[in-house]
Amino acid sequence: MTPWWVAGVDEAGRGPLAGPVAAAAVILDPSRPIRGLGDSKRLSPARRAALEPEIQDRALAWAVAWADVAEIDALNILQASLLAMRRAVAALALVPHEVLVDGNRCPSLACPARAIVGGDAKVAVIGAASILAKEARDRELARLDALYPGYGLARHKGYPTAAHIEALARLGPSPVHRRSFAPVRNLIGV
Repeated sequence: MTPWWVAGVDEAGRGPLAGPVAAAAVILDPSRPIRGLGDSKRLSPARRAALEPEIQDRALAWAVAWADVAEIDALNILQASLLAMRRAVAALALVPHEVLVDGNRCPSLACPARAIVGGDAKVAVIGAASILAKEARDRELARLDALYPGYGLARHKGYPTAAHIEALARLGPSPVHRRSFAPVRNLIGV
């Protein structure tokens, strides 16, 4: 019997004011189930960190891809997120027969795709993608924090917290801030 590969896809980082958006695609192995998969935002950082290598080890295929700040500013965050998703699916070592995407929009793909609102909490393979995307993006923001100190990127991951807004007002935007997002755009007067 020919296997039917279903990929789950999710993104991390649509709402922040800084950094790229990450997307992950995962094809799980039904013979190697993983307990505790779900919406990465509802899992503790320790649980996500423990699940990430387990997903990478047990999945039939997985990939993480990005859309950078320039792409976000040029395309808009929705289109950049869909681009990162397309890149993640294209980077899989196996070609999926179907893709399940968290949310209400699907990227244009060569195979059928279905959007599932709240899919990261409902469908294990989307939950796995959610975890990989979140962990990869969090690591990237920690790396960017070292390059651009003073903003607290490792702490708030680029989200518009009061501390981040205050740092933006004090320091001005860094090269990794999204100039198309209103709080940044308003600061630079564009």
